[in-house]
Amino acid sequence: MTLHELMTEDASRLLIVETRTGAPEIVHFGRAFAGGAGGLEALRERSVPNAALDVEAPATLLPEEGEGWPGLPGLTGRADDGSGWSPRVTFLDEERIDNRLVVRARDAVAGLLLTTEIELDPYGVLRCRASILNEGERDWVAERIALTVPVPHRFGTLRVPEGRWVHEFHHVDIPLRVGATEIANRRGRTSHDRPPTLFAGTNGFTNQTGEVWGLHLGWSGNAATRAEVLTDGRRVMQLGELFQGDEGRIAPATDLTTPWLYIAASDAGVDGVSQAFHRHLRARPGHTPPSGSRPIHLNTWEAVYFDHDLETLKALADRAAEVGAERYVLDDGWFHGRRHDRAGLGDWWVDETVWPNGLTPLIDHVTGLGLEFGIWVEPEMVNPDSDLFREHPEWAMQDPGHDPITGRNQLVLDLTRPEVFDRILGHLDRLLADHDVSYVKWDMNRDLTQAGSGARAAARAQTIANWRLIDELRVRHPTVTIESCSSGGGRADFGILERTDRVWTSDSNDALERQRIQSGFLRVFPPELMGAHVGPGQSHTSGRRHGLGFRATTAMFASFGIEWNLLDATDEERRQLAEIIEVHKRHRNLIHTGTVWQPDVADPAQQALLFVSADRTEALLSIAQLEIARYAVPSPIRLPGLVPDVRYRIEMQLLGDSRVGLAIAQPEWTRSGLTDISGAMLEAIGIQPPALDPESAIVIHLSAD
Repeated sequence: MTLHELMTEDASRLLIVETRTGAPEIVHFGRAFAGGAGGLEALRERSVPNAALDVEAPATLLPEEGEGWPGLPGLTGRADDGSGWSPRVTFLDEERIDNRLVVRARDAVAGLLLTTEIELDPYGVLRCRASILNEGERDWVAERIALTVPVPHRFGTLRVPEGRWVHEFHHVDIPLRVGATEIANRRGRTSHDRPPTLFAGTNGFTNQTGEVWGLHLGWSGNAATRAEVLTDGRRVMQLGELFQGDEGRIAPATDLTTPWLYIAASDAGVDGVSQAFHRHLRARPGHTPPSGSRPIHLNTWEAVYFDHDLETLKALADRAAEVGAERYVLDDGWFHGRRHDRAGLGDWWVDETVWPNGLTPLIDHVTGLGLEFGIWVEPEMVNPDSDLFREHPEWAMQDPGHDPITGRNQLVLDLTRPEVFDRILGHLDRLLADHDVSYVKWDMNRDLTQAGSGARAAARAQTIANWRLIDELRVRHPTVTIESCSSGGGRADFGILERTDRVWTSDSNDALERQRIQSGFLRVFPPELMGAHVGPGQSHTSGRRHGLGFRATTAMFASFGIEWNLLDATDEERRQLAEIIEVHKRHRNLIHTGTVWQPDVADPAQQALLFVSADRTEALLSIAQLEIARYAVPSPIRLPGLVPDVRYRIEMQLLGDSRVGLAIAQPEWTRSGLTDISGAMLEAIGIQPPALDPESAIVIHLSAD
């Protein structure tokens, strides 16, 4: 038996991996041991129960049925003749470089070479993946490759995602019990309802209390997550791709590699997991540092929809510049034949009937105002009513012999075909080369169904081709920022975020719905990647009405934007919006680089977000009352993450038309502020918020005295 100890630079997290079997096994992930790991072998020895195998199969990253694993195997498959259906690999060799471990194992009977990689980054995020090389003489078809992670026996609660369009990033807690809970996503994209993320922890864990592990698969396609409790007491989480047809087919001398699985552990609640994930994403190579890199932008969609008129759009740009926006994004409707959502996709050149002089007059006007120019595209899709489809109907993904199913009046282009890939890449390359475009809103508005290429299922290959398309465009245009949009938050994962810089979190700009959506988003992703816009007074998606203060306070703590026809806004609304934007600009470095906390609150109708600067001398607290308060007097909110012996000044800020709620009296500090309050007191006692109206929010600024 070989035990490898991998530790973060600050010694706050320790990973112990065992390599006595073919695939490695995670033995411990959490706090380092003060006295080292001596004696661990003896502590791990388990009883052998009656009616069991003589040797217990280990919970490796890819447990095998052939090894006697009693749960669902992590690796299953077969050769075309049915052989090799119960793979059983044996250890071959290993390589350790710093905090990276590579283990190789072989099944000589099935002709498979298994390589597993494990890395622990400086921020306490563990990632792992596996690769299978077919060393045999015939194809071997992987039916399931799911990375398997044992979690502590004391864990009793599983938190799983749920939601739908305009209701993304919600979660529900369920008990971990003997048996399995599996969530399968077959939508061909990360999805609004079943993204590959799980949290597991001790019963009753909260944002600040309890032991919690978070697991996330960095994959933008079909996937399955599974939590299983075995009758021997072991608890394992499994996350992996979900293959359709023979997508797992591995030809001789070729290999198949899984997406990276990311894991973070915390002994102080969900926030510890979230903060580790945030630090990891902020450090990913090839991306602009967040400080000062998230311009405030106006998106034209809810202002004009498909009604593109040059003078109207120029006037809208004027209003955007007046209120302090820094980027202008022209949304859907600019390209050939695109007067509605039933035509044009695939014909990515400027519509000459609407834009007789091209986009240059608008772009010159926008950039002349000092704003960056951005544009919307949906490159993976095609409308049947398009020149491209009329020329090449065979380029749409389909199952030959069956009529393809449209979604939003569109089909999916088969990017796995080189000629399709090259055509779309050429259109996008010319669009960016011929125009002063600094930002691309990359949309994807439908699920994949009948996702075939020729006679084979190709949803997996389509995901990889889409990633490659974005990668190639970034190589050719490295300064262009790309947003991942998929009917809102339908494609948000670590895989797509290796190649994009922002997520359109939801198509809903309803501030009330957004409060819960954004809270869920922040459990995994940092705020500077979270697109949030101030919409019009009445929500486009829900019909609800909110004042500017609540809308703006909700959008404040993210990558801030505007999606509102400012030509319809009153002078007073534009004045207030300009003031709000100035507040955001003063604080956005803190928001986009600080540590995010979601303080535990006593009132389930209340939500709090806390952003603490890197040196912990400054913080911003948002308190939102989502529904009528459970209690007549609000409960104190304790503030974690501050310096205990630093004294803070506290001031409340009301944005736009925000106000405190109806009460005979409110705390005096809401009018005059507080000074000389220690971080220790704010964490132990908390701040007493004012009573708030339902669907309202306030901002509190803390700074070192």
